[in-house]
Amino acid sequence: MPQQLPNCIPTPPWWQLMNWIADPIGFQEKCRQQYGDIFIMQLSGIGASVMIGNPQAIQEIFTQDAKFEIGRANKLAEPLLGKNSIMLMDGDRHRRERKLLMPPFHGERLQTYAQEISLITQKITSQWQIKQPFVARSTMQKISLEVILQIVFGLSEGERYQQLKPLLTSWIDMTDSPLRSSMLFLKFLQKDWGEWTPWGQMKSKQKKVHELLQAEIEEKRNHSNEKQSDILSLMMAARDENGQAMTDEELREELLTLLFAGHETTATTLAWAFYQIHQNSDILGKLLEEINSLGENPEPMAIAQLPYLTAVCNETLRMYPVLPAIFPRITKSSMNIAGYEFEPETMLIPSIYLLHYQEDLYPQPYQFKPERFLERQYSPSEYMPFGGGSRRCLGYALALLEIKLVLATVLSNYQLALVDNKHIKLQRRGFALAPQGGVKMMMTGKR
Repeated sequence: MPQQLPNCIPTPPWWQLMNWIADPIGFQEKCRQQYGDIFIMQLSGIGASVMIGNPQAIQEIFTQDAKFEIGRANKLAEPLLGKNSIMLMDGDRHRRERKLLMPPFHGERLQTYAQEISLITQKITSQWQIKQPFVARSTMQKISLEVILQIVFGLSEGERYQQLKPLLTSWIDMTDSPLRSSMLFLKFLQKDWGEWTPWGQMKSKQKKVHELLQAEIEEKRNHSNEKQSDILSLMMAARDENGQAMTDEELREELLTLLFAGHETTATTLAWAFYQIHQNSDILGKLLEEINSLGENPEPMAIAQLPYLTAVCNETLRMYPVLPAIFPRITKSSMNIAGYEFEPETMLIPSIYLLHYQEDLYPQPYQFKPERFLERQYSPSEYMPFGGGSRRCLGYALALLEIKLVLATVLSNYQLALVDNKHIKLQRRGFALAPQGGVKMMMTGKR
């Protein structure tokens, strides 16, 4: 006999929305203590959502992904990414797009990108001065933006590159605090009254980005006989079963999806990794020993295989999920999940945070312990930094490669230290979470 519904949080929906925007981690933590790892939250303007932090329930969801509408549940992202983003698609259209986008992110391609990532990292970090403080997250953003411009968009010089770089940064920085992020969640703030309103600025920058990307697509089309290895060129060359290519609008909006999915997220994870590694000299020592064991100028793909480095990256992604939860799913028909009977049109949200802090999966979850990833293998419903089911992040292999190579390149060339050893809190940036203040560090010497 199915149980009644999970516990519902009794506070007013506007209050829950404010908490969700301002402190999604603290909010989930309090709710879990009171209501367990499956509960219903009511967000003003968004409606009832079932938060799920239970691995068995998450597994049931992932194995039945075809029974949900997922694109429609991501409506909040449409004003930013456009309706042709893979995140907003369902069914056959989603499958087609995923197939078209998949090849550049796997196999041989990654080896080509690995060299570029290492070179970009060396170039940007070579500007550090001894004893001059810098914000780790800002440097990592510069690196990850270059990776996107060069590897994804195929741009490394010229006027369009010079225009896009500051434009993309200022556009993304428009949601760099909980207050500024609220315009993504509150419909009434999404009014374009010209440049003097935040939303007007947001739309104006977006329009300029679209124009520059369109110009780049057209230029690539005119030089299509030249062999290009960047992801945009490969996306333009891809064809579906009917021989159809992606339209310009699809290409532009998928590029923006890759920008939002891959830029902030990678930079944030790297900043947290540097923070934890430099709080713990044992971890730093083990990492250096492992990286040095490869000898001078190691192959990037050999670095990517290092077990302890991989464990440090995995533990960073466990402890500091970039998103508080993964893509919501809307039930198409009545469904039984974890013994609860859910009506059609119920929104279910698997929570990365609640899952990654499950004590029985991750003993002492508030401690940074890379060893846990050497001691056991976690299933896709126990560990999901890149989402899961039919919506696992397409670029996860490239993201992991970038995180590992940047860490190895920086640690083997520079001695770094945290400027102050205080505890750093998570803060909302747009849909994502980042370290407040961005982790201040300095270079104390070269290796």
